[in-house]
Amino acid sequence: MSKTILLTGCSRGIGYRAAKRLAAEGNTVFTSMCDVEGRNKEACQELEAWAGRKQLDLQVIEMDVTDNDSVVKAVSAIEAGYEIDVLVNNAGIMPVGVTEAFSEDQVKACMDVNLYGVMRTTRAVLPYMRERRSGRMIHLSSTAGRLAIPFFGVYCASKWAMEAYCETLHYEIASFGIQSVIIEPSGHATDLVKTSPRPADTARQSSYGGLQQGGERMLDMFEAMFAEGEDITNADNVAAQIASLSVTDADLPLRICVGGDMGVAAINEQTAPVQAALIESLKPVYGGA
Repeated sequence: MSKTILLTGCSRGIGYRAAKRLAAEGNTVFTSMCDVEGRNKEACQELEAWAGRKQLDLQVIEMDVTDNDSVVKAVSAIEAGYEIDVLVNNAGIMPVGVTEAFSEDQVKACMDVNLYGVMRTTRAVLPYMRERRSGRMIHLSSTAGRLAIPFFGVYCASKWAMEAYCETLHYEIASFGIQSVIIEPSGHATDLVKTSPRPADTARQSSYGGLQQGGERMLDMFEAMFAEGEDITNADNVAAQIASLSVTDADLPLRICVGGDMGVAAINEQTAPVQAALIESLKPVYGGA
C-alpha cells in the first residue's frame, strides 16, 4: 500500500535521492526545503520537472525547519488534503573543526537544525498521528550520534541530543501505534563534507598549533574515501534504507546502521539490554504498556 511521506532537507544529497526513490515506488511524497524561490530554486525545479515527466506524485513544499511557523504552516497544508503516514527527519548540517573554536552562535545554529529542527517537525506532525493512532517517524542520525569523534564535537553533540530525544519518543508514543526509528549512517558520498561550517574563532583555532588542521585532515580523509567509489559509501544505500523503512508495515528496531558502522552496531547491541531493563522497571511507575 502506498504511503504519504514528508521528508525534510530534500534540496540535495540523501533527502533528494530518497524523495525520488519513494515517489518512483508509487508513494505520495512531499519534499520539503527552505527558500524555494532563492538558493534552492534550481533543486525545486529539477524535482518538479522530474516528477512531471514521470507522472509521479511528488510535491515540493516550502518548509524551514529552523522556523516553527514555517513548519506548522507546511504540515497543516499537507494535512488539509492528505494524512501523513511517515515523517523523515533528514535535514542536517555538519560543523567540523577545533571544537573550542566554534562560537556559541555557531553551536546554536547547528542545534537549531539538527536538534530543534527535529523537535519542530515532530511536534507538528505527532498530534495528527496520535489522533489516527498510526504513523512512523524516521530520524537521520549518524555513527557520530553514538561515538565521540575529534573535531566533530559540535556535530556529535547535536546528534547525541537528537538520539536521546528520538529514543524517548520511541517509548512514549508506542502505545499510539507510532514508531520512532533512528538511522545511523556512516560516512557516505554527499556534499555534506563540502558544506561543513568551519570554526568562526580563528584566534582560538590558531592556538592549537599544528592540531588546528585536524578537522581539514579528517574531511580530506572522507573525501579520499568517497573518491574510491566503494559501494559501502554510496549515498543511495541510505536513500534505499529510508525508502524501505518508510513503506514496510513491520515493527522496526529502534536503531538501524547503514554502511561501515565503526563499531556502532556493537555498541547498540551491548546497551540495548541495559536500556530495556531500565524501561521495564519504570513501566509500573509511568504506566507504560
